Amino acid sequence: MPSLLTRLRSSYKSLRSALLPTGDAISSTPLLDMFAHNWHLGLTCFGGPTVHFQIFQELFVEKYAWIDAATYLELFALCQALSGPASTKMIYAINVLHYGLAVGVGSFFVWSLPMAIAAFGLGLGVGNIGEELPGPVYALLSGLNSATVGIIALAAVQLSNKAITDTLTRCLVFWGATAGMLYNALWYYPVLMAAGGIVTVIFDLKLVQRAWRKLSPRQEAPPPEEVHHSAIEMGSIHHSAEPQASTSNLHVRTSTIKTPTEPTDPAASVSHQSILAEEISTPPTPAPVGSWKLATAIITAFFVSFITVMVCRGTFGGANRGFDLFSNLYLAGTIIFGGGPVVIPLLREYIVTPGFVSPRDFILGLAITQAFPGPNVNFAVYCGTLAVQGSRIPPVVGAMIGYVGIFLPGMWLHTGFIGLWSSVRKVQVVRALLRGIHASAVGLVFTAVYRIFQIGYLDGENQNGASLSRDPWWLVVVATSFVGGMHFGVSPPMAVGLGSVMGLVWFGVTKG
Repeated sequence: MPSLLTRLRSSYKSLRSALLPTGDAISSTPLLDMFAHNWHLGLTCFGGPTVHFQIFQELFVEKYAWIDAATYLELFALCQALSGPASTKMIYAINVLHYGLAVGVGSFFVWSLPMAIAAFGLGLGVGNIGEELPGPVYALLSGLNSATVGIIALAAVQLSNKAITDTLTRCLVFWGATAGMLYNALWYYPVLMAAGGIVTVIFDLKLVQRAWRKLSPRQEAPPPEEVHHSAIEMGSIHHSAEPQASTSNLHVRTSTIKTPTEPTDPAASVSHQSILAEEISTPPTPAPVGSWKLATAIITAFFVSFITVMVCRGTFGGANRGFDLFSNLYLAGTIIFGGGPVVIPLLREYIVTPGFVSPRDFILGLAITQAFPGPNVNFAVYCGTLAVQGSRIPPVVGAMIGYVGIFLPGMWLHTGFIGLWSSVRKVQVVRALLRGIHASAVGLVFTAVYRIFQIGYLDGENQNGASLSRDPWWLVVVATSFVGGMHFGVSPPMAVGLGSVMGLVWFGVTKG
């Protein structure tokens, strides 16, 4: 009997450890151990990238103790600097460092697949919805869309608070937001972001000042060393003219000249020591994936693939719905900086404008997927499912195209840069370029707020959407979602549910 109780107790502990791991190895097989530690995250992490990063820090740094806080900050900087879904890249990088590249790739699927499958199912359901819907359904969807506008507006404010570090980045966020509202084209958003990056490179490297100095030559003061040596020479001439001057005096005089390698000022000594301390306390950088040659080859291969896809897109665009969808999503996945909120205006431009998905179905799916856990960019799976309707491509293939197209570019680049980040991050041109691209991309999130607000209201006469300004109630729903998330901790799923209820209340009051 005691042995049976012991076995039961041991089985219970094993089951509990498997369901609620502590970070210690559960299985000798790395893939199974990774699954035991990661399986629940794709099902329970609500709230978008900001909340995801907080959950990952509590889990992987504080509970599992797989990495220290300094390494986590390095990975966070890398995820924010590169394109692609930020929280997805973070969980992938942590597992790569802990288990290796192959198992790390497995962790990506464990994290992203559950809600990708849900998005595929949602796409199938929405694809079977008729053209005409009952009045209460339109009211519910309008309330849901209004809440989504508030959620995206909150994400825009939060992202801008992080992206704005000085006056220049503040102007670039404003530039991205305002310029993005004024014009629509497939090439327009990438050009806006590239322009922001070029501006920060010019500003941070002071290229205008350098060019001005070269174009306006003036008599420059001699370098300090020349002035110093000339003073010594004049001193020696003066002393040689005096009979009482001796060579011993000259020798003593020249020997008192301070050299840069001998700091005698206490402040200079303290400064020197602080620099050494800063170098010693520099946080450890992520371990490379293979050698730097392999990392460089991975990055080079990506850019070759990107150029190939874009050339084929320009040459054969319009000939095949599947390739058009993939190339548009591959482009969007390459230029998204900031994750889910930033991809919204890009997907609308690359999915709705070409006519792949109707505006009604786009904003409907966008609103519902905001309540999903896991990566928000799984919304592309939903779009891919609907985009192939009416063609010979099966919906499941469209979903796979959406999944691969939106995730592959960012994950591919991230894999290569994990090994090179410790060196690349020190290059001033790279830092300046990414700073400007990120700020401009954040500005585009405000553009998404405006675009969705303009098509958020749905009824039988406005199947493709009308402005939410048609009734002040929808502005109340937007404000409720924004203020609730900002000040009262209302999560996106709760905000979407509340918006739906408020939409039904509006219908009951105005149409009942």
